[in-house]
Amino acid sequence: MELTVLGGCGAWPTADQACSGYVVESDGFRLLIDPGYATLPRLLAEFTAAQVDAVLVSHGHPDHCADLNPLLRARALADTPAPALPLYALPGALDAVLALDRPGMLAGAYELREFEAGTGRRFGIGPFTVDTRLLPHFVPNAGVRLTASDGTALVYTGDTGPSPEIAALARDAELLLSEATYPEQVPAADAAFLLSARLAGGYATAAGAGRLVLTHLWPDSDAGEAVTAAAAAYDGPVSVASPGARFTTGP
Repeated sequence: MELTVLGGCGAWPTADQACSGYVVESDGFRLLIDPGYATLPRLLAEFTAAQVDAVLVSHGHPDHCADLNPLLRARALADTPAPALPLYALPGALDAVLALDRPGMLAGAYELREFEAGTGRRFGIGPFTVDTRLLPHFVPNAGVRLTASDGTALVYTGDTGPSPEIAALARDAELLLSEATYPEQVPAADAAFLLSARLAGGYATAAGAGRLVLTHLWPDSDAGEAVTAAAAAYDGPVSVASPGARFTTGP
């Protein structure tokens, strides 16, 4: 299983960094996770729009799903339209982005497959087995665990505040891709809905995760400061989700 980072900037994109966006590949299948602001150009530098096999969205904030609209346009308006793209999301999470175009314009471009997040609500996407937890954020947010056919697992928190469900979902995962908006401490007003890098490190330790990748850092944050904060609570390898970075799990 290979993870390619398209972007990992929280809230809005910068000149050098797209918002959340990740491609996970296994057995020739490409799953796009969270096509946030400015991720489509990064994706098109690696693949064509038609080479995306499915999309999974953690929650409905635009820095996690806004570029779904141009992706669907690129597929639907091509000389040879691509097949309907399976979209996996929590109920209602994609209503706003799917309503951006005139009614019916993109109707044949996607197939919406909404799911409920929680223990025991397992489903499949291509070669991946998907387990989920509802994690705390300003809107409903699904943390996801993707298990490949070789048994290796990648866990993505989406945007989340503190929760014991993070460590439970990430138990013994080879890679934890974790929300880490601030390095050391989240402002009090947001403390229930976002994580620090230090907290992410603590969850990686509690889970026994093999690698920690920090994402959703505040725009123009110091990546080194975030890594240092996470490493104070976790002794495994720590990285920041930067455009073009690749991580491999399994053989």
